[in-house]
Amino acid sequence: MPGGFHNRVLRINLTTGDISVEEPGEEFFRTYLGGWGMIAHYLLKELPRDADPFGPENLLIFAAGVLTGAPAGGSGRNAVGAKSPLTGGFGESDMGGYWGAELKRAGWDAIIITGKAEKPTYIWIKDGAVELRDAGHLWGCETLEVERTLRSELEEPRLRVAQCGPAGERLARMACIIGDATRAAGRTGLGAVMGSKNLKAVVVRGTSGVEVADKEAVRKIAKWLSDNVRNLWTAGMQDFGTSGGLQYLSTIGGLPTRNFQEGSFEGAEKITGSTMADTILIANDTCYACPVRCKRKVEVKDRFPVTPEYGGPEYETLGAFGSVCGIDDLEAIAYANQLCNAYGLDTISTGMTIAWAMECFERGLLTLEDTDGLELHFGNAEAMLALVKAIVQRKGFGDVLAEGALRAARFIGRDTERYVVHVKGQEFPMHEPRVKFALNLGYIISPTGADHMHNMHDTSFTQSIEGVRSLGILEPLPADYLGPEKVRLFKYEVDWQVFWNCVGLCMFMPYSKLQIRDLVSAVTGWDVSLFELEKVGERALALARVFNAREGFTPADDAPHWRISTPFESGPTAGVKVPAEAMREALLLYYDMCSWDRNTGAPIPAKLHELGVGWAIQ
Repeated sequence: MPGGFHNRVLRINLTTGDISVEEPGEEFFRTYLGGWGMIAHYLLKELPRDADPFGPENLLIFAAGVLTGAPAGGSGRNAVGAKSPLTGGFGESDMGGYWGAELKRAGWDAIIITGKAEKPTYIWIKDGAVELRDAGHLWGCETLEVERTLRSELEEPRLRVAQCGPAGERLARMACIIGDATRAAGRTGLGAVMGSKNLKAVVVRGTSGVEVADKEAVRKIAKWLSDNVRNLWTAGMQDFGTSGGLQYLSTIGGLPTRNFQEGSFEGAEKITGSTMADTILIANDTCYACPVRCKRKVEVKDRFPVTPEYGGPEYETLGAFGSVCGIDDLEAIAYANQLCNAYGLDTISTGMTIAWAMECFERGLLTLEDTDGLELHFGNAEAMLALVKAIVQRKGFGDVLAEGALRAARFIGRDTERYVVHVKGQEFPMHEPRVKFALNLGYIISPTGADHMHNMHDTSFTQSIEGVRSLGILEPLPADYLGPEKVRLFKYEVDWQVFWNCVGLCMFMPYSKLQIRDLVSAVTGWDVSLFELEKVGERALALARVFNAREGFTPADDAPHWRISTPFESGPTAGVKVPAEAMREALLLYYDMCSWDRNTGAPIPAKLHELGVGWAIQ
């Protein structure tokens, strides 16, 4: 057996209590590498068409990649997937930390969960032993309390927990899955799928290592990263986390502000990574086997009870509860981050939903009667925090917002839907397309709804193209260009970004593509090529598009938001917009490059055969 996987998939039916093991075989793992690709395979093969995301038939899949748990930096990630209750389409999100590596150490590559437990339940996995246990005493508890309770009652201080918080229990559609109390499979509402199944947590303890084919080759790559981490751009990640570039984005007009109405925030300096480092940061944290240590631990004692055990805000959170809501109060943002980690909410969708409500309130489309008396003006940190709590509790206006911004707008009416900044029902992340034109194309075509991770950030390719030269891209391109050369670059880059979500590797690692190829080869023993790895990403994306087409999505759902084609009125990028016609032409050209049918939005049969998944045609 090659290294990097066990050929063991755990199946659990919560309705019947049946537990079984599947061995898909080496060809299966080489085809998908795990993660996103494996999730798409099983959702298409086994989930009935038009299934209710909250129904017992929905599959909840935890899938590691062939690199997850390997002794090299960045290998601590795993994917989670289901039919999304937020979008109604392909749901996939990725989580760092230690849970995925622990699953592999326990001898498992993935878990496929179906059915619904009669009462609150958690899954306890210790190496090869699997049990379903009562979770009644954990239901309603904060994530940190759940971890402490389980470590005590199971007498396993090193176990790892992936759980839905109270927000997922109450089926908030932006609920996420929390690992280690500080990591999140944040997007597409997967915590609500856990809650709908009465599944509180998946608890894992593994006592074996992950076998690799060539230990010395893996060791050399790991040592290169460890020796050079302070000499590469990752030094800034160590010092300031993912928020190191927040001030720069505001300076160039690329920081989403007040629900994407503006690109610069006058309070940006107060919420940057450097300000955090000078004020509330008390330590760095890291994920499995990673020397970068980009994670934040913050503490606030006076105004809010912010504890470092819940980590600290990342860039996305600083934007979602900060600039997008017009808030420059770093301590309030840190408290909002803690609330989301404690109760299991996606900070991006939660912050954007609140920002939408703030804009509607300022435009007179929402009244004090709608908002339970809250003055929802941009900059009102107290109102923002009150709404986070109300969403968790599904109380009053929070019950409406817990459905996500699009459903909330359709419930309220009054032209409020116009101001929901989303694609396919998933709210935008904290990246402004008016300074990165192809990024907008990525939001549009994403099968999960607007997402920044399986996407392209144009500003990375305006000067140096070393990262994509091995794919045949030989010239830099302007960030505000949408011609055929940019669409070609975009296609290759997006396929590669999806590959990351299959293999189980953190995207913030400074490995070159050739180093990643070498790492996959060293771990698995396969003589893989860049072509093969690129095809893994293309295949996974294609299957997700097939899934969405089967569930009723059409090219009309690949729709740009009107605001992005509206120019900024002020700031360093005043007058800048993404031209709607150029975006339309780029989208059609991308469809053609991918061999996606312009009428269905799905890959044509010939493309599916070329990718080796002709079975998906049916």
